[in-house]
Amino acid sequence: MAKESKENSRRQFIKSGAVAIFGLAALGGGVSYLRSVNGPDDTRTPYFLRPPGAIAESDFIYGCIKCGLCVQICPIDAIKLAGIDSGLSYGTPYIDVRTQPCDFSCDSLQCVETCPTAVLDFKPYEIAGGNAIAAYQKEHDVAEVGFNPFPIQIKAMKEEVRMGRAHVNKNTCLAHQGKGFKGVSRGLDFEGVYRSPDSKFKKATPLRDIEFDRETCNLCVTECPIGETAIIFSPRRRDGKMRPKVLDACTGCGVCVMVCPTEEPSIIVDPDLTHLSSGRGRHV
Repeated sequence: MAKESKENSRRQFIKSGAVAIFGLAALGGGVSYLRSVNGPDDTRTPYFLRPPGAIAESDFIYGCIKCGLCVQICPIDAIKLAGIDSGLSYGTPYIDVRTQPCDFSCDSLQCVETCPTAVLDFKPYEIAGGNAIAAYQKEHDVAEVGFNPFPIQIKAMKEEVRMGRAHVNKNTCLAHQGKGFKGVSRGLDFEGVYRSPDSKFKKATPLRDIEFDRETCNLCVTECPIGETAIIFSPRRRDGKMRPKVLDACTGCGVCVMVCPTEEPSIIVDPDLTHLSSGRGRHV
């Protein structure tokens, strides 16, 4: 019975993907229509935070076939498709990190691997993973037989991601005001999920299930899936008070934005601006 259910799910996935590709392909004239409505220069309205591996935005919107496979494969429903009011970005994937960020809990960048056109480019992650394994083996003199490379590969692939960069609003950040936080950060009605770094679970769980108690609020630091290479809690020079500091290894995943307990998030993620240029440059 379980096998039959799994097979039905598989068929439904393939069928849904085929329907999405066919339906959007049938709207081939839609690009011309949207250009006539929004103007010939409107190639990226609004500035979306794209999934991992996105190529240059000006190439992305034409290379993406709007199949929706990245949406369907994401285990936490982090990826959405842009609506008709989004200019030439209509039908392309984006992530709203305040609602549901990419927490890397799939451990394999499934959205990138699934992309049939490589507008989500897996090659940089493949290279990063391979290099990390080779470096580890060389440093530790590890033979290939019996060696499990996946944890090293997965870590390197995650660290290679550059969707954007987080920035802290010092005026509203609780830590910058010397304030703590106690309770459920986004309320009991919030439906976002993630895999906390200290979680006992292998899969993402609801944020509303976690109650925090911090003398000085540092959720953006402790809940970051990348860790201290991406964001740290650091003393300010003028008074020694602790505050979050975003580092160069920030991936722009947006978990910090989701967990931030202030009404308007005190940390935001700006998309990687190299995506807005021509060519295939991904990284800052």
